[in-house]
Amino acid sequence: MTDIATRVYSHNWKIDPIVRSVIDTDFYKLLMAQSIFRRHRESRVTFSLINRTTSVPLAEIIDEAELREQLDHIRTLRLSRGESTWLRGNMFYGERFMFSPDFVAWLEGFQFPEYDLQRKGDQYELTFEGSWVEATMWEIPALAVIMELYSRAVLKTMGRFELQVLYAQAMTRVWEKIQRLKPLDGLRIADFGTRRRHGFLWQDWCVQAMMEGMGDKFVGTSNCLIALRREVEAIGTNAHELPMVYAATAEDDTALAAAPYRVFEDWQKDYAGNLLIILPDTYGTEGFLERAPDWLAKWTGIRVDSGDPIAHGERAIDWWRGHGQDPREKLMIFSDGLDVDKIEELHAHFHGRVGLAFGWGTLLTNDFRGLVPQGRLDPFSLVCKVVAANDEPTVKLSDNPKKAMGPAAEIERYKRVFGVGEQEEAEVVV
Repeated sequence: MTDIATRVYSHNWKIDPIVRSVIDTDFYKLLMAQSIFRRHRESRVTFSLINRTTSVPLAEIIDEAELREQLDHIRTLRLSRGESTWLRGNMFYGERFMFSPDFVAWLEGFQFPEYDLQRKGDQYELTFEGSWVEATMWEIPALAVIMELYSRAVLKTMGRFELQVLYAQAMTRVWEKIQRLKPLDGLRIADFGTRRRHGFLWQDWCVQAMMEGMGDKFVGTSNCLIALRREVEAIGTNAHELPMVYAATAEDDTALAAAPYRVFEDWQKDYAGNLLIILPDTYGTEGFLERAPDWLAKWTGIRVDSGDPIAHGERAIDWWRGHGQDPREKLMIFSDGLDVDKIEELHAHFHGRVGLAFGWGTLLTNDFRGLVPQGRLDPFSLVCKVVAANDEPTVKLSDNPKKAMGPAAEIERYKRVFGVGEQEEAEVVV
């Protein structure tokens, strides 16, 4: 097993680039890219880095030259032969040919497009423009680069023994969390921590700890490269990006209201089985379920990713029952800012009433809270979102208004079209 503290202390850029592969990304990103490749090759988008935790002055902590060096390195990456073979022939969700030959051939020739980086005060403005299927590939690597460069900037100030103690404390914290979760009956939990990880080596260690400590209750990782190397399931389906682009390119209010459902119509044609997971909160879960077509109730499950998870979980159960479906045969995935206390609470509330799964993200792969003075290694909320599509601004409302994004006038229009009233704010931790 890698001695992470020594590796950090004796850091060598050539050995430890932050992003090591085209598939050092989340599985849902490849699934969405294939759908975009099939249906929207002519669409053009802009992605932008958004630091929700403005108290963290990224441009004062992360050296711009180092950031450019890592971004330029990503642009040199190409899919390896072994990675291509894994995508072509591996069994994903029980299906051997998840990725079509033409998409894998495209990915084999793929190069990350150019980026635009500017310093604005104490923050960086990092954007990616181009065809949707190419620009979308930047989201996860861009976040991973910023987060790990931030970590490295702090770690550079620490000595060899200080680093050994730090990682011993962090490892103990992860292991203690695993021991608390292990007794939960019927638990299914996956690593969702790529985007805001402390670092690649640390995420890999966390996955190995989950494999040993959780046994078959650990169902896989969202990170494709780690899934390949550790021979575990690659986990993921779709994200808010799809309805945001479909909505932005809608011709009128009627088409806008239909956009989230058109996403799932296309998704159902592209995928089946356990990949049929509804993500309903982009423009408000309550309204989405009220207007949802009956065929969506037959899907495998739902992902709860913002707002009050118990309230939205209960709403989903009522919706299934109202459509003649047995919630115990459905899957409810929780993935918003999870840590042990919340997982235990949700498990106690829903266990036995619905199939349960948890996507454990930042507080699995980046929980160094309180381990360094002044909280300098504490995780923070950083996202990379699509902000425009075919020159139209994108909007996300969410079930938590603090996660909303888009021009104010468009947010109001979307709230009117989707019937979103007053919403309760909640702090966005990560």
